[in-house]
Amino acid sequence: MGCEIIDGSRIAGKILAEAKRQVEGFSPKPCLAILLVGDNPASVLYTNKKIEDCAKVGILSRVARLPASSSKDRILGELKKLNEDGSVDAILVQLPLPASIDEEEILGAISPEKDVDGFHPQNFGQAALGIGQLLPCTPAGVVRLLKESGISLAGKHAVVVGRSRIVGKPLAFLLLNESCTVTICHSKTRDLPSHTKRADIICVAVGKPKTLTADMVKKGAVVVDIGINREGEKLVGDVDFGPVSKKASLITPVPGGVGPMTRAMLIQNTIKCYLMRRR
Repeated sequence: MGCEIIDGSRIAGKILAEAKRQVEGFSPKPCLAILLVGDNPASVLYTNKKIEDCAKVGILSRVARLPASSSKDRILGELKKLNEDGSVDAILVQLPLPASIDEEEILGAISPEKDVDGFHPQNFGQAALGIGQLLPCTPAGVVRLLKESGISLAGKHAVVVGRSRIVGKPLAFLLLNESCTVTICHSKTRDLPSHTKRADIICVAVGKPKTLTADMVKKGAVVVDIGINREGEKLVGDVDFGPVSKKASLITPVPGGVGPMTRAMLIQNTIKCYLMRRR
């Protein structure tokens, strides 16, 4: 039996269609505010895509733009205004921030109930405990992707390669909460292949092409490629897709795999923020 390519765009489209039906019954409409610092081309592109997704489902959006030279106090001041603005339901700080700015401090300044990315320490901790509602979008998207693909998670050995606070760490918690046995690997891990070759599910998020090669994967494993890298004019993930797909049972492509799911979960979280504030 050949490898099945998981169509993240199709699943994300289903989620957005559900969100649109839900938002049609809301008055006033939910509002997502995006704080964009600087003019990094990738950040501008991602911001625009998020605005497009909001428009598709009927969510209002606004962008607060600050120059890359903005001080920490100016950024915090902008966040304070958004926190206090009753017409704003959800707040997103587009990452990365300029190198001189402490991302942890900025993310921690977002009101937890408006923290649409789920990065605030309070929401992060609740996600780890399995009691959170605002889950980090990419990890939540990965879990939804696996479930929508008919994969039973309980009892599976999942290896997460990468330990970032945006993807790797929260994904490990979410998989653990689904009763997976979880191994986290990173740049200091000794003999990475010895871990990945035992995995039923491998999730790779390190930002380096061909981190996972075919000799590191057991036959029939499920492979989730979360990386996004540019090689010339081409976007590639962290997985050596062609050879690995010959051994995996299911695999996500780049693009068209996890990326659309991240944006779909952002829309879901915006709706959750809206509803939580109106209880």
